Amino acid sequence: MATSLTRLGLRTLSQMAGSPSLDRLKLRKPTEKVLYHGTKAGFRTVTAVNRAFKAIKNLGQPERLPKRGGGELFDLTPTDDQAMILEAIRVFAKEQLRPAAMAADTAYGAAPTLLAQCAELGITSMGIPETLGGVGTERSAVTNALIAEALAQGDMGLAMACLAPSAVSTALVLWGTAEQQATYLGAFAAETPPPAALAVQEPTPLFDPFSLQTRARLVNGRYEITGTKSMVPLAASAELFIVAADIEGHGPGLLVVESSTPGLAIEEDVSMGLRAAACARLILDRASVPATALLGEGRAEVYAECIQLSRLAWCALATGCAQAALDYLIPYANDRQAFGEPISHRQSVAFAISNIAIELDGMRLLTWRAASLADADKPFAEAAALARRLCADKAAQIGSDAVQLLGGHGFVKDHPVERWYRDLRAVGVMEGGLLL
Repeated sequence: MATSLTRLGLRTLSQMAGSPSLDRLKLRKPTEKVLYHGTKAGFRTVTAVNRAFKAIKNLGQPERLPKRGGGELFDLTPTDDQAMILEAIRVFAKEQLRPAAMAADTAYGAAPTLLAQCAELGITSMGIPETLGGVGTERSAVTNALIAEALAQGDMGLAMACLAPSAVSTALVLWGTAEQQATYLGAFAAETPPPAALAVQEPTPLFDPFSLQTRARLVNGRYEITGTKSMVPLAASAELFIVAADIEGHGPGLLVVESSTPGLAIEEDVSMGLRAAACARLILDRASVPATALLGEGRAEVYAECIQLSRLAWCALATGCAQAALDYLIPYANDRQAFGEPISHRQSVAFAISNIAIELDGMRLLTWRAASLADADKPFAEAAALARRLCADKAAQIGSDAVQLLGGHGFVKDHPVERWYRDLRAVGVMEGGLLL
């Protein structure tokens, strides 16, 4: 029954996204728009405190979604459910994210109404079990990769902002205790899920997520966390964080941290790309959380899986943004005239665009392959590493080639390729923030 309702809702949203009826959303009660305007020295402020999380029910044990599994053959054909979901996401990305991308990049943050529209698609609730108020019936990293790719075709920064809350809810579904799930997942399954973020990245040269500078130590039955996280999406408005820290006695692990935690503050972190995601620094100065905030019992394999799934999410975003660049380049090269003929008639241009298409298919196939192994509950660390390596290299190259192929037009904001180039550069350095 829940699956049927989900299909109906997504089909309706797909039709709405392509019609003028969405203009009525402007009549909603306005909410405060998150903007980052600071001095050259930056700013620091306490994060948002908008919600008191409390347990919705007493769970005897944590709820886990069954994995989709995989057959003997590696089949890339989307299922009927996946095709229906992608139809809605692609229309939303094309009709809503793409037109809003430039303004969000300039303002260093997406309009709250746009993020609310994305929340209405139900992306977060699809990963939450029905028993906890969501509509999820199975766990599928491939479906999540398809969604991330489709959103990034609209805009990569806005896609990051849209998907940031689901990274936290997914982590809680995968590794949360019964108490953690009962306390937090009800809010994420609601009509308006809270802004939230997975904070792993640190402002350290050649950052290694398995060698963290953020520390957590047990003091009187509570973890005290000290350190700095960078490039945290939606940081100023986020109500909940999952923070990666080197935990005394465990090594690298994850902790659930509410925005109201004393000792937690936000600092400006203006970046080259992904500006629409409103990224900022998360400052933790002996921030104290209960011992029950530890996710996955601090097990090393839980943290490793988190990093692998996060890297695959970035691969999916890179694939979607690179696809947008290719789709933009082909008509441009066919329409742009030089010396009396389209520039696509020049072999150097034609071969460059062909190379982009070839590398893009490689990025997509490796990402889907790694995600399918995760769904089949098979080791996927090597596949994820291969996908990350290829996407980090080729995404940056595709962004650079897109700017080059547009010539002078590639250097100005009249065309979106300069923004895509800046966003794609992040794939090789970002850790955390997202989760498939």
